[in-house]
Amino acid sequence: MTIPFFPHLVIGGGPAGLMAAETLGQTQVFEAMPSVGRKFLRAGVGGLNLTHSEPLERFLQRYQPAAPLEAPLRAFGPQQVIEWARSLGVETFVGSSGRVFPKEMKASPLLRAWLERLSAAGTTFHLAHRWSGIQAEKDGTWLLQFDTPQGSAQIRAGQALIALGGGSWPRLGSTGSWVNLLQALGLEIAPLRPANCGFECAWSEHFRSRFDGAPVKTVCAHFAGREQTGEFIITREGVEGSLIYAFSSALRDAIEAENQAELLLDLAPGWSQEKLRQRLAQPRGSRSLASHLQKSVGLTGVKAGLLWETQPREVMLSPEGLAAAIKALPLRLERPRPLAEAISSAGGVRFEGLTRHFMAKSHPGLFFAGEMLNWEAPTGGYLLTACLSTARWAAQAMK
Repeated sequence: MTIPFFPHLVIGGGPAGLMAAETLGQTQVFEAMPSVGRKFLRAGVGGLNLTHSEPLERFLQRYQPAAPLEAPLRAFGPQQVIEWARSLGVETFVGSSGRVFPKEMKASPLLRAWLERLSAAGTTFHLAHRWSGIQAEKDGTWLLQFDTPQGSAQIRAGQALIALGGGSWPRLGSTGSWVNLLQALGLEIAPLRPANCGFECAWSEHFRSRFDGAPVKTVCAHFAGREQTGEFIITREGVEGSLIYAFSSALRDAIEAENQAELLLDLAPGWSQEKLRQRLAQPRGSRSLASHLQKSVGLTGVKAGLLWETQPREVMLSPEGLAAAIKALPLRLERPRPLAEAISSAGGVRFEGLTRHFMAKSHPGLFFAGEMLNWEAPTGGYLLTACLSTARWAAQAMK
């Protein structure tokens, strides 16, 4: 049987793969799932954060490492993402946090328009084709193997761009199963690790059952010389949410190095420690300590629960000690939640083995894009923008 040959193709039907297909024009896209863009649609449940409106120079600093991504992001950064969305009939707006969203706050209209554009340009989608093997041929082409509902299929390609995501949300297609295939080729892969993730805490059963799902609002977190004000959520296992994600890479690295990390929380950012001490030192009469906390400094609910959970009774009974704890509550984090639960992943194909256009130096014609590359960034539009940007950058080098 003759093996089909394509001058170029794309493996992966997420945002990076679709942008690569758009850049290449008439091409083939192979996707393991029964439909494309599943994680993209899931991200749109909360409104689809496309990019961020902050100045480009600050935007570039959000990435680790930043240098390999600078050229792609300068060529196709936040403003270009907004213009690209508009070209698909999707208008955007800037939220109060500076994040950029579609006005409809949905991913499906954008994805639908995008797929219509790709089909009109001659893109062919091969769904339920799970990439399972690769071999370099003597003539410089690539022999690729896919598992399909009809059995194994082989395809030859002159060039291939692989954009299979990291290892988070595997049920939506990002399984990280490509790591073994690429390591077998001799490519160096940084281990996949959770990024923008929650962390586990050793809660007591009482605290866990009472405050699971409770939001902790308007606190200031301090770690490794950084501070940021925001919110997070208590879970049965520990903590998660935007404020935790903002520190997640540094917290994860500290835990890997020292087996734990301690995040300091200011539970009353608008109060000085001395003002708290004075208020707490006032006679409470017959009021309980919980009532005294609420009446004197306005701490109640989950914030008061965090104090009782982490502080010994002698601290709780001391105005000085309690004021100090409110301003710098140590929250011990034991480990990140599993990679499968993370919003994104760190690790991937190391840049040292790639050209500036993300082609494997040792394997000409093999390109990579998106979360498969060894970078990470916070939430806020940075992840999606870099996936689109790196795919466009790599695909342009294939034309």
